[in-house]
Amino acid sequence: MELKIALLGFGVVGQGLTEILEEKSKILAGDTGFQAKIVAISDMMKGSIYNPDGLNAAEALRAVKETGKLDTYPDEPGLIRGWDSFKTIQETNADTIVELTFTDVRTGQPAIDHCRAAFECKKHVVMSNKGPVALAYQELSELARKNGVRWGYEGTVMSGTPALRMPITSLAGNRIDEIKGILNGTTNYMLTQMEAGMSYEEALAEAQALGYAEADPTSDVEGYDAQYKITILSNIVMNMPLKREDVVCEGISKLTQADIQKAKSEGKRWKLIAKCYREGDRLLAKVGPEAIPLTDPLAGVGGAVNAITYYCDLAGPITLMGAGAGRKETGFSILIDLINIHRSQL
Repeated sequence: MELKIALLGFGVVGQGLTEILEEKSKILAGDTGFQAKIVAISDMMKGSIYNPDGLNAAEALRAVKETGKLDTYPDEPGLIRGWDSFKTIQETNADTIVELTFTDVRTGQPAIDHCRAAFECKKHVVMSNKGPVALAYQELSELARKNGVRWGYEGTVMSGTPALRMPITSLAGNRIDEIKGILNGTTNYMLTQMEAGMSYEEALAEAQALGYAEADPTSDVEGYDAQYKITILSNIVMNMPLKREDVVCEGISKLTQADIQKAKSEGKRWKLIAKCYREGDRLLAKVGPEAIPLTDPLAGVGGAVNAITYYCDLAGPITLMGAGAGRKETGFSILIDLINIHRSQL
């Protein structure tokens, strides 16, 4: 069965997914039987187009590349322009909503309301937005279950690196007692540069120049991005309901060169570590800088790379490392969720 997809948001990730679908459609159909058609794109800044028979993805990419908007997408039979995100969810013939809008991580909006609307219309949702999964996981997962649809969110933690799917599938049968990880590439890059001799301010400026850090780097450097991700891991992998505010959080902005060099002299290395662990019947979680021994697998992870270790009762500690962001990497995380929706319908 061919999936009919509506994209909410057509920024870096939406365009990356569209490119992947264009490039790999024949391979995916041959290898997995997966077929998908983009029928709608709705972006607050770039515009909105819908054709129930399917859009010309190459033309949509061209229009945005040339003008930054969908206005120059050619007129064609059946084309409708100008629908907002909610009308796109409710009135298009899409069976799957790919939610990629700019979302306020403090409130999870508008993505939470997009999920609610889609599930109530009995449509699947795939997303890379952290907010809804971190802030409303219990409510939204129950709403999806009630309406018999799937909710994919692999890209919310470590982008296309399967930090959620791997423990759920490949490590099934283990009791995971602790998860510990480097879940923010910006701060990991900065700490790598600081160990090489840069000051905090110099490392931040370089991270911003390379596009790793935003103009306002607060979410990264104060640990909030990692806080959301460990909340998601706690709920999904550890199956323990945890709220973001339950996670003690500290960033790297207070670390100095003296701290870096002291750890180095002790055979240790500073990393911003997010962890959750069982203590009796409780689950505790925190984010903060830790000087970890060089023998720890996470200590060897440099640059803007993410890594995570699962402490399993049967398999022992398993460490997974990979990209935590990126156009194609996050686009892939959306693709794998779409493929799994396809497989669930076979």
